[in-house]
Amino acid sequence: MKAIIAVPATFALVYRAYSHKSLTPLGIFAAALTAAAHAVHPWNLPFVLLCVFFLAGTRVTKIKADVKARLTLSSQGATGGEGPRTHVQVLANSLMASILTLLHAYQLRARRDVVVTQREIPEGSFCYKWGGDLLVIGIIANYAAVCADTFSSELGILSRSTPRLITSLSLRKVPRGTNGGVTLWGLIAGLLGSMIIVATALMFLPFCGEDTKGKLGGGESWTLGQKATLAWGLSIWGALGSLLDSFLGGWFQRSVRDVRSGKIVEGDGGVRVLTSSIDADPHAPEQFEEKATTSPKAKVLHGEGSNAVEKQPNLSQANEDDSSNKDPYDPKDKHRSAHFGDHKPTRVAESGLDLLDNNDVNFLMAFTMSVSAMALAGWYWNVPLDSVLKA
Repeated sequence: MKAIIAVPATFALVYRAYSHKSLTPLGIFAAALTAAAHAVHPWNLPFVLLCVFFLAGTRVTKIKADVKARLTLSSQGATGGEGPRTHVQVLANSLMASILTLLHAYQLRARRDVVVTQREIPEGSFCYKWGGDLLVIGIIANYAAVCADTFSSELGILSRSTPRLITSLSLRKVPRGTNGGVTLWGLIAGLLGSMIIVATALMFLPFCGEDTKGKLGGGESWTLGQKATLAWGLSIWGALGSLLDSFLGGWFQRSVRDVRSGKIVEGDGGVRVLTSSIDADPHAPEQFEEKATTSPKAKVLHGEGSNAVEKQPNLSQANEDDSSNKDPYDPKDKHRSAHFGDHKPTRVAESGLDLLDNNDVNFLMAFTMSVSAMALAGWYWNVPLDSVLKA
């Protein structure tokens, strides 16, 4: 991309993120590095996709933000809703696309060197032909999937219907904001987000045409049917990315429900949220166990973190506390447990295993959808996957 366009556009994105408080300071720094990685590509496509995803994603986040804030709770005790995104969240959505963009930029420059220095005809093309570079498919698939997931999450929570847990055989109803909870409107919103990215890609992708046919580094002109196949294939694939994110979240990301309000508790920046017991049954918790590492982690991380688990009450200790008339609400007691004073939990696990946080799930989904899209396109076009390393 030309520097005369990339530099002011990057500054504009950074200023918008700063003025709208869309990103944290480290998030802004990560976004600037991501923009730079996309700007080094000779085509405008990667940088434009990044901009469209950022602008569309922040826009849907603001839609009825006050309503969404009342539907969940923050792990810090306030209302829920999306705050400024951190550098981890930025990289979870864009790191895979950044890597693919840099690889394809290197691939295009290697082809140019073959022509300029070696006076040879490169295997690939400088425009995008049918059955062309698989890395481009991976870039588009990444942003189609993460945009679909953003639209599905931010708009699906506003659905009038109650979400159902996609990983449950009975598709049981769950509170809004539950990982793995889906609604029909959320799925439609995800397809819309994917289509926005794919439509942008079709506008900025340098397709081979009649003017490149038979020329050095050129290719055959695309037919209308071929463009339609590419568009629908990538749009559906992006929407499937939103579904994959729901499955991964429902299986491997623990959703924590506040017993008092019945709302889902969200961790700031996508981190894990503590429960009152690591094995608490959401309906009938009676006994609790404590890990040996629980107290140090909770103390160091001030009660929240990726691996910290809150100190758990046990009946013998509770009896001792009662006998000594210890105040369970004493704010000076840094080791008090999260309960109502009767040693019943205030936060319980609604669904999922506590293996990944939201950022882990997002990156795993983006990685899977990008790589699998390249593999599927390679199979359909009969292009070997190792072609991504060739000029």
